[in-house]
Amino acid sequence: CNSATTEATTTSAADTEVTTTVAAEPAETVDAWLCECGEVSNTEKCAVCGALSPDAQAAAKENAANAIYAGVEIPEDSKYVIADGVTDRMVALSTYIKGNQARLAKFVKKAQAGQKVTVAYLGGSITQGSSAGDKDCYARLTTDWIIKTFPDAEVEYVRAGIGATGSYIGVHRAERDVVSKNPDLVFIDFTVNDTHANIQRDKESYEGLIKKLWESESAPAVVTIAMTQEDGTSFVEYHSEVCATYDIPMISYREAILDVIDKGHIVWDDISDDNIHPNVAGHSVLTELITAYLQDVIDNVDSIDTENESDLSSANGKFEKAALITPENSAPASDTGWESESTIFGNFGGRWIARSTDGTFEGIEPLKFEVEAKNIGVFYAKLTSMGGTFDVVVDGQVAKTIDSRFPGGWGNYVEAEEVICFPETGKHTVEIVPHTGEKSMVAISAIAIS
Repeated sequence: CNSATTEATTTSAADTEVTTTVAAEPAETVDAWLCECGEVSNTEKCAVCGALSPDAQAAAKENAANAIYAGVEIPEDSKYVIADGVTDRMVALSTYIKGNQARLAKFVKKAQAGQKVTVAYLGGSITQGSSAGDKDCYARLTTDWIIKTFPDAEVEYVRAGIGATGSYIGVHRAERDVVSKNPDLVFIDFTVNDTHANIQRDKESYEGLIKKLWESESAPAVVTIAMTQEDGTSFVEYHSEVCATYDIPMISYREAILDVIDKGHIVWDDISDDNIHPNVAGHSVLTELITAYLQDVIDNVDSIDTENESDLSSANGKFEKAALITPENSAPASDTGWESESTIFGNFGGRWIARSTDGTFEGIEPLKFEVEAKNIGVFYAKLTSMGGTFDVVVDGQVAKTIDSRFPGGWGNYVEAEEVICFPETGKHTVEIVPHTGEKSMVAISAIAIS
């Protein structure tokens, strides 16, 4: 154990070990084919204009998609202009892990048959639509593309993005926000929210999240997305280890966008208004990369093996039963002196608050919960002012002391801490005990159990 809104309707790829299969070089002699220049040829290249045969072109495209890890040079594009759309090079670079496409093919066939499909997006502020808005965020744009591509299908859209949240929070809210919607396809975006300060916790959470989604009743396809900060900071190195192990697709906006910036085609400010969030143009680029990948699945759907899916039976099951105790669904065993607030904070419905005007917390007793769990965590308000410190006491012992102060920070938000892990599932008492000494408040959004 590493102690450390929902809407219905750092590291280089070269450092990541990913197993891929590179298409073989086309044979010198091939079946006769007619070139666009009018020449009939039986070799891989036209003797007149040098164009590749259709089979050789297909093999070259496959090579390009895998060349990132095979050390094969991908030809440079001409000057990239955002308004012209993404390039083949960007698509190739973004295909970070092509992955097992069995469930994606099933999704496509279901949509082509005109059935109802539910597409969900689980992530942080990028998925929430920050810097782009509800209509121009990648989740809405990708869903619009799916609706247009499959006009006979009924498409349900589930956007479950909450700013400043990573995989640890994601895996605990997955049941409520995504699994309960019976999705057919889920996109995951947490690479700029998971942090190098909690590597083990966030790797386990990410793996547990994919497993939880994958093994849910609706058996959805899962596609992961790798984003980036301006300086290249991203958790993709660790997320890709998980995805490569279980052959889960990963689309890397990071690789595609940093490449064109590195080549001097565009600057960061063209696709972002801060150091993290894509703006409208950035969300458009991300959408094109995602839909290019989906289009490739559509184009090859009849040749994709739908019988042999990825196997996540051996994946970390630590968060298999991850859930949240919140003011919306539970009453604490004791909450004397605490306020129960129903107002949404940080896109979580309600919180328990203890306030002190003199630093004594007089009349406020520990906020107490009786839980049955193996792993226990807490979601709490990180506050730019009036934040306080508190103990999380488990079975009578202080398991963790947490500081909710965030002076000079960018804003108030919901933070999460993994508190304690036990060898086996059992019944435990969890108490939140504010520290006395200064005027402050402690606000608890949820107790996380698994």
